[in-house]
Amino acid sequence: MGNVPQLNTDETLRLPRPVVNEIGQSNGWFRSVVSALPAASRLAPVAYSFADQALAVGATFLANVMLARTQTKEEYGMFALSYSLFTFLAGLHNSALLEPCTVYGSGRYRNRFSEYLRLMVRINAFVGLLLSMVVLLVCLVLYWAAPQYVSLSLLGLGLTVGFLLSGSFLRRVFYLQRQPALAAQASLICFVTVACALWLVVKAHLLSGFSVFMILACGWIAAGLGLRRKLDIGRSGPSFLDLEPNYWREHWKYSKWVLSTAFVFQLTTQGYYWIVAGFVSVKDVAGLRAVQMLVAPMDQAFIAISFLVLPALAARFASNRIGSFLAFSKRYAVAVVAATTLFAFTVRIVGKPVMHWLYNGKFDDLAPMLYVLAFLPLVMGIGNTMNDALKATEHPKMVFYAYLCSGAATLLGGIPLVIRFGLPGAVYGMFLSATAYTCALAVSYFSTIYLKARH
Repeated sequence: MGNVPQLNTDETLRLPRPVVNEIGQSNGWFRSVVSALPAASRLAPVAYSFADQALAVGATFLANVMLARTQTKEEYGMFALSYSLFTFLAGLHNSALLEPCTVYGSGRYRNRFSEYLRLMVRINAFVGLLLSMVVLLVCLVLYWAAPQYVSLSLLGLGLTVGFLLSGSFLRRVFYLQRQPALAAQASLICFVTVACALWLVVKAHLLSGFSVFMILACGWIAAGLGLRRKLDIGRSGPSFLDLEPNYWREHWKYSKWVLSTAFVFQLTTQGYYWIVAGFVSVKDVAGLRAVQMLVAPMDQAFIAISFLVLPALAARFASNRIGSFLAFSKRYAVAVVAATTLFAFTVRIVGKPVMHWLYNGKFDDLAPMLYVLAFLPLVMGIGNTMNDALKATEHPKMVFYAYLCSGAATLLGGIPLVIRFGLPGAVYGMFLSATAYTCALAVSYFSTIYLKARH
């Protein structure tokens, strides 16, 4: 870590002037909006990050709404289960590649970023192809062994998962290059492509879970083709592994805990889709998904911030600026609490009419559950601030233990709640799992980082 130069306090939240000029030329209309804000040089990356996340998630949200409005609850429930599987695979991809790349690319290997990125591009392609083959193999096995469980949504996921994951990789690399405007531009291209394709498919009466996955893949293919030359791969040079022959040992030391986390992470929220499907019905899975989609924007907003916060925290830790690290973490936590509390009360006021408008009245009876679920981002958000801090200090095993506690709460408390109360029990179970997750992270954060830093 000695090769990491000293950074000034605001470096990770300020675009360098050459980059600002480049963005101003290629994204003049986008930048003109942000530049009107006060302290634009510091707020621009945050604004771009929010725009990126809103557009990226907006494409998926739009597809979900169209499916929920036009398909039966059973058909939409099958899509929700397939998308839950995608979330699991995305967690594996994030664990094996994106998080180690974020921490190491913005930390100890930032002086060899071009060489490092060339290696990560090849690994991303390999991981995407591997996961696609696994899903298609599962479809084939189900076709022969249990054809009633095969769905076109699952087949669509198998054909497109590599492209969907590559979209996440593309956006993350732009954050590592400190060009969040390019990440926002990629998401904009994807959103416009998806919106136009959805309109055509709906007009042709061809909308299905399969077509939605194909459309989402087309969106990220268009974004990749449009911005491929913006990647800071550099000219051909020495192999990163020749420069850092022990890299995979360091990579595995970090990613083994994050990868283990990906397997138990599903039990915190996504696992409840499968629990409801098994103990209640696929129709109720559609209801849970419809309600959860209205709460998801808050989660996505803090994912957007995390794309900026995690590299910032990693850089401070790598530079041994512990005081700045702790101060940054505190400000981040306060912002999360304030924003999630405001969001929960906003949902209580406008949640029901918004749900009625989006889903054409199909899920109006679930409004009481929406009011309760709106407070879930508050509990998860507090935990996520400590999650980022622990990852930045290269303590991913502590995050794994937190998700393990959450998974245990799901199995021991969540399943009985679903059996006893049905769909409302899933909402109560999510709160139970989230509370276990946040409490475990609090113990790890204060024992591993805060108290040691004070001494």
